[in-house]
Amino acid sequence: MARSAPLTPSNHDRDSAGMTYVYPVVSRRAGGVSVGINLNPNNACNWACVYCQVPDLTRGTAPEIDLAQLETELRAMLADILQGDFMQTRVPEGARRLNDIALSGNGEPTSARAFPQVIELIGRVMADFDLSGPGGNPERKTVKLVLITNGSLADRPRVQGGLAKMAALNGEVWFKFDSATAAGMRTLNQTRISPDRQFERLAVAAHLCPTWLQTCVFALDGSPPSELEQAAYLAAVARIRQEAIPVRGVLLYGLARPSMQPQASRLSALPAEWLEAFADKIRSAGLPVQVSP
Repeated sequence: MARSAPLTPSNHDRDSAGMTYVYPVVSRRAGGVSVGINLNPNNACNWACVYCQVPDLTRGTAPEIDLAQLETELRAMLADILQGDFMQTRVPEGARRLNDIALSGNGEPTSARAFPQVIELIGRVMADFDLSGPGGNPERKTVKLVLITNGSLADRPRVQGGLAKMAALNGEVWFKFDSATAAGMRTLNQTRISPDRQFERLAVAAHLCPTWLQTCVFALDGSPPSELEQAAYLAAVARIRQEAIPVRGVLLYGLARPSMQPQASRLSALPAEWLEAFADKIRSAGLPVQVSP
């Protein structure tokens, strides 16, 4: 396996392991090592979020996935982490634990037609490494399977099939929810999806697999999210509670790495105090919040 510089929370280089689909990161939100699975090596996504760190991002879907290659890479990475010297040579002390396997990468992972087959493959590999189920190694049984998604395809049967399989693998969904207004979604995510339609997809995902909202907040042209945006977000949280949608909570985070999109110069990080104050408002509306400035 290719070797490179030690990993840090700000270094999420998808090529750090010299593989096509699999890459390791030290995740500030996960609090340990995350094995990333990139189903979009073509840098194609159906959204174009202004804070996205993917260079040369294009509109589109995931290519055909070479499942055999993906499995070979995943097994090699897990062997190096669990049985080799990866932790000692690549990971800072204090973060040397395998926290999760995360479907993230350079685009929307659920756009891969083989998404449910990928989940089956991951489940098989996790079982072989004793990472799944209550009978697993006590030191490793908390390893999660995480899907980081914009949720836009959650109404498709093949995606729902994959989500149902994830639920059996200690899986959870991180569902992008940056704005609850049409204008906000157009500005931040560059999508014309209706917020109500997206809310319906959130409900579908949350009923199939444990789901968190993942919300990125930052200053745009020097200004934080407006009072209107904040109020709409809090109203959506209240609606989630009112309709008993089983959302676990909110992962609220700021800008950790620079955007690679044309709007990058317009973005800046908000003070940690702003994030904490907004988190308190979300908690008052009824959902737990984890904050990563």
